[in-house]
Amino acid sequence: MRALAIAATGMDAQQTNLEVIANNIANINTTGYKRARAEFTDLLYQTERAQGVANRANQAIVPEGANIGLGVQTAAVRNIHTQGELAQTSNELDLALVGRGWFQIESADGTTQYSRSGAFNTNADGQLVTIDGYAVVPAITIPSDASEVVVSRTGQVQVRIGNSSDYTDVGQLTIANFANEAGLKPLGDNLFAETAASGEAIVAAPEDPGFAYIKQGYLESSNVDSVKEITDMISAQRAYEMNSKVIQTADEMAQIVSKNLK
Repeated sequence: MRALAIAATGMDAQQTNLEVIANNIANINTTGYKRARAEFTDLLYQTERAQGVANRANQAIVPEGANIGLGVQTAAVRNIHTQGELAQTSNELDLALVGRGWFQIESADGTTQYSRSGAFNTNADGQLVTIDGYAVVPAITIPSDASEVVVSRTGQVQVRIGNSSDYTDVGQLTIANFANEAGLKPLGDNLFAETAASGEAIVAAPEDPGFAYIKQGYLESSNVDSVKEITDMISAQRAYEMNSKVIQTADEMAQIVSKNLK
C-alpha cells in the first residue's frame, strides 16, 4: 500500500522541519544569527492514466490524467538574511551592519570567512579580532595607549592617544557582499563560507552604494521571530500527527483486506 510509504516521507519531512525550527529558537539570542527555513518538493509521480492521449484508438483525447504522488523530500534549508534589530551596548568595539554586507574574518587556515556578528575585541598585539580570536580583515591594530576608538559609518577607524585632542587614522574596514547570500555555507561560530552558489565576494567600503553602513556601539540581534517560530512548530506538529494518522488508517485498511481474503 503506497499510503504507508507516502505518509512516512511526510513524517520525515516534518521531523526535519521541526529540527530547523528548534535551531532557530535555540539561537534566538545569538548575535547576527539568521533564521533558517526548511523547503520541500514533491517526489516522482506514478502515472495510472496519461493525459493528452486518445482513450482508444482514433477516439477522443483524455483531458486529465491520473498521477499518484509518492511523497515529499527536503529540497533546501534556506537562511533568511533579513536585518535583525539593533541592540545598544555602548562598547566602542561592538559594530553592527545596517543593510547588506558581511564582516570579513581570517580563519585559522588563512581563508576568509564572513560574519554579521560585530562583537569584536583586541588581542595581545592590539589587533581587532572576533570573540574566538580570529583576525578581522583588513587588519586593524589599536595602539595600547589609545584612550578612545571611533569607527565611522563608512568604516574609517580612528583613535585618540592619551589626552590628545587629535584623532589618528589606524585603518579602514571593508565589507563583502554576495550575489546570492542564501548560497553561503554556514560553518557555526557565526561564520559563513563562500561557495559556488553564493558567487565571489564583492568587497567595498561601508555605505558605498548597495552596501551596509556601520553603527558603532551596537550589535545586530538575531532575526528570529519567536511568535512565528512557535506558530510554525505547532503547524509542524499537526502535520506530523496527520501523517501518523494516515499510516494508522492504511494499516487498519490492510488488516481488513487481509481478513477478507482468508
